[in-house]
Amino acid sequence: MSKLLVTGGAGYIGSHTVRALLAAEHEVVVLDNLKAGHREAVPTGVPLIEADLLDEAAVRAAIEAHRPDAVVHFAALIEVGESMKDPARYYRNNTAGSLNLLTALKDFGSIPIVFSSTAAVYGEPDVVPIPEDAAKRPTSVYGETKLWTEHMLKAFDAAYGLPHVNLRYFNVCGADESGAIGEDHPNKTHLIELALLTALGQREKMMIFGEDYPTPDGTCIRDYIHVTDLADAHVLAVASLLDGSPSTAYNVGIGHGFSVKEVLDAVDRVVGTPLKREVAPRRPGDPARLVADSSRIKAELGWHPRHTDLVGIVESAWKWHSGHPHGFEG
Repeated sequence: MSKLLVTGGAGYIGSHTVRALLAAEHEVVVLDNLKAGHREAVPTGVPLIEADLLDEAAVRAAIEAHRPDAVVHFAALIEVGESMKDPARYYRNNTAGSLNLLTALKDFGSIPIVFSSTAAVYGEPDVVPIPEDAAKRPTSVYGETKLWTEHMLKAFDAAYGLPHVNLRYFNVCGADESGAIGEDHPNKTHLIELALLTALGQREKMMIFGEDYPTPDGTCIRDYIHVTDLADAHVLAVASLLDGSPSTAYNVGIGHGFSVKEVLDAVDRVVGTPLKREVAPRRPGDPARLVADSSRIKAELGWHPRHTDLVGIVESAWKWHSGHPHGFEG
């Protein structure tokens, strides 16, 4: 059994990954500033350090106190639109905060790290499905902050021998099968979450931004990866680093996409009532199709998604949202 420090472990993806790591018999410590995460999402008995990565002394104290064998790094601001309006906040939090963490990991013996990256590092892709060696041209400040952290990790590995795995997620969705934890972001921007909150009467209608894309039904297509499958990928990435595997990057997606209309149709089916929809113009920078080529992680780590049925994915999210219509506070 290894001891792991999980930054952002009280958040959506982090809390699901904490449970997967515990199921794999790891000892887990969570570090989270709780500005977007939730104390209630951390399992009973798991130590929670309430601290911010921008507090360099607190980060170093946590690592010195717990001496983790590896770190899983989720803590970040994640809203694309907000990052364009307040880039200083995103560079400070995501980039400077990560630098504080990496510096501490280097100083305590180059502790291996799994980094929560994003498909946003690719920007507008030249080829779909997108392989890991595709050009990195992020179109948002959020994507840039994640790519800068990847650059820092590469430099730290070359200079200090800091082993790492970058996991580039596509559209994360769904919830734990228990319905006890799920998605509860301060700012609601994810399609399935927005649709289910609309079904609960918390929003009037669903906006479809563009139906004139070069796709079968004219709406954008995205690769939707269930959060528990993503958590499994983190468990495998941790194991590979602890076994001494070299640093690398993996895409994590199911390898095919669903359109906006297909997602909304699935939500209608699950909740039993059609949502009110309104078509609006395209949003600038929205690619027609973003789908992962996840063949590398399948071949090298043996990862395979267990949740590929769209209705099943929506059902798991609906179990959480219908049982917790106002999130953890409800």
